[in-house]
Amino acid sequence: MKLLQSHLFGLISLVLFSCQNPSLGLAGTTPPSHLLWDQLVKAHVKSNGTVDYKGFVRDKAKLDQYLKLISTNAPDRRAWSKNEQLAYWINAYNAFTVKLIVDNYPVKSIRDLGPSLKIPGFKDVWHYEFFQIGGADASLDEIEHGILRKEFDEPRIHFAINCASVSCPPLLNEAFVPEKLDSQLNKVAVAFVNDPLRNKISADQAQVSSIFSWFKEDFTKKGNLVDFLNLYSKVKIKPSAKISFLDYNWALNE
Repeated sequence: MKLLQSHLFGLISLVLFSCQNPSLGLAGTTPPSHLLWDQLVKAHVKSNGTVDYKGFVRDKAKLDQYLKLISTNAPDRRAWSKNEQLAYWINAYNAFTVKLIVDNYPVKSIRDLGPSLKIPGFKDVWHYEFFQIGGADASLDEIEHGILRKEFDEPRIHFAINCASVSCPPLLNEAFVPEKLDSQLNKVAVAFVNDPLRNKISADQAQVSSIFSWFKEDFTKKGNLVDFLNLYSKVKIKPSAKISFLDYNWALNE
């Protein structure tokens, strides 16, 4: 009996430990279907990334159904492929961001939510633990910086995750899925870099999104910023080109 109790205690402790460390994932989970999210963004996101939040409000039950699926199926890092994990975290970030807006709609900017939430010790919406992953409280900041940037050497994630703002890379109107993740990441990278509303590029100078300043270290691991931009820019930038950064528009992307 004591041996059985000891075994059960150890098993429970392991589960609790995993739940408190969502970036570690949980054992025994399987990659969830992203079909519900795919249906939602196809219905409520235009090809240019403009979001119909009123439509999401009407479809809140389906959104919550998808997020419950995400919350209860944290990645098993030992069993899931890299693409399965990456697609999961990108979709999770985007879907929970939409939920944050939907739960507080109407709002003019995601940054306006801080004062309106009136939470003691509140830092900002990105550190707000308003959802759970694998039984543990989690935040958008944790997904972006603690998991996506920390665990995956993939700078294109910055064009895949959306912060519900005009200057953010547009929200893709399809779910990210493991089997075509690389082509999807290339698609959003090319679209964002060549978007004249977010980047103004010529051979001799480039006024680019502040994202390239904030996360410069992610884009310059294999060269300088011009080298990275030229991987996706239709206009090739000269090495001597002047690089500057545009102001960020935090107005809601609706």
